[in-house]
Amino acid sequence: MQRGGLFNFFLITSAIAFLMDWYVFNGLRTLTADWQSRFARQALPWGFLLISVAVTVVFLVGINSFNSAKGMTPFHEWMLSLFLTFFVTKLVFCIVLSLGDLGRFITGLVGKHDQGEPYFPQRRKFISEIAVLLAAIPFASFFYAMIRGKYDYKVHKHTIYYDELPEAFDGFTITQLSDIHSGSFDNVEAMQKGIDLANAQKSDLFVFTGDLVNNAAWEIEQYIDNFKQLKAPYGQFSILGNHDYGDYIQWESEQAKRYNLEKLKRHHAELGYRLLLDENVELEKNGQKISLIGVQNWGRGFIQKGDLDKALQGVDDKAFKVLLSHDPTHWEEKVRYYKTDVHLTLSGHTHGAQFGVETAGFRWSPVQYRYLDWAGLIKQNNRHLYVNRGFGFLAFSGRLGIWPEITVITLKKKRA
Repeated sequence: MQRGGLFNFFLITSAIAFLMDWYVFNGLRTLTADWQSRFARQALPWGFLLISVAVTVVFLVGINSFNSAKGMTPFHEWMLSLFLTFFVTKLVFCIVLSLGDLGRFITGLVGKHDQGEPYFPQRRKFISEIAVLLAAIPFASFFYAMIRGKYDYKVHKHTIYYDELPEAFDGFTITQLSDIHSGSFDNVEAMQKGIDLANAQKSDLFVFTGDLVNNAAWEIEQYIDNFKQLKAPYGQFSILGNHDYGDYIQWESEQAKRYNLEKLKRHHAELGYRLLLDENVELEKNGQKISLIGVQNWGRGFIQKGDLDKALQGVDDKAFKVLLSHDPTHWEEKVRYYKTDVHLTLSGHTHGAQFGVETAGFRWSPVQYRYLDWAGLIKQNNRHLYVNRGFGFLAFSGRLGIWPEITVITLKKKRA
């Protein structure tokens, strides 16, 4: 969507938000109508109205100031997030209140009325009370997501068994991060806790599976000293994600865009990460080897640069293979059907939509309507895919239910 079209979309959305402001304001006036304090009766509905309108106005100003050469900054992400918080909160309030008003309408049509009684019953206070209580749930949840949730790092540990795994690698551990999105961070101290937690896993190998930045190489520069702390005995390896190519902002020239990508590749080296660009390396332990393969981004509906055939050149068909590929649709459409076994593929990309529910017996996120495999471990025949939920965040400056992830995979030799 072009900048003009995007602004028009948000302009229409904001107009809807203003209409909801009026409806909520009247609902709150019903709630406070019998309060004894005149100040309190006025403060709640008018206070809400002023704050809500101010959030929408600041959001529109922020969107209008959006620089397509830089992309979304933390300021823009916060403005979008606050707008969404108030929009969803008001939507819940309006739905509840409208159900009550619908009941009033039906009562007015079919009920019997004494002479002089209003045709429609007055709006009942308890409907407004229910609306406030239910609307408070998304309001509080969104604020938690923005203040705490996006830095509430979780370690997901999985043990995977293989017949083909060399004996020397029995118990070999891999820590995976994905989707750092360094251009979105707004709390370095909180971010550092995630890095420390990843290092504390003391894995044999560290891998990063793409989207180091939102758009431009300079976004990671202030955090290089932080992320270069990630170390593992068998090395640190990385790949590129769709955001790393700079496709989502405007560049003054194609040359500037190419220079940015080359600069980002140098930053991977400064971080101490070996960037794999459709290539492979052998990891050796006690005279035995496994192959680590990394491809450039290949995604359904996204950039498709990854070349699996090229990346596997020189790899023995019988070798145990671990593939780094940013987008899980690469596994869905290519890797799981490849002519030789690629035993384990590590991906990211989806973020789990940064919103959803994950319990022992139930898992849901809106991202599942776009991606078949959107989080966690998936197996088909002898091939596994793991989709990391992401370390950072993008657009919505928060996470709720789908928390930022540090993945630890343990490879085990299957015994007879």
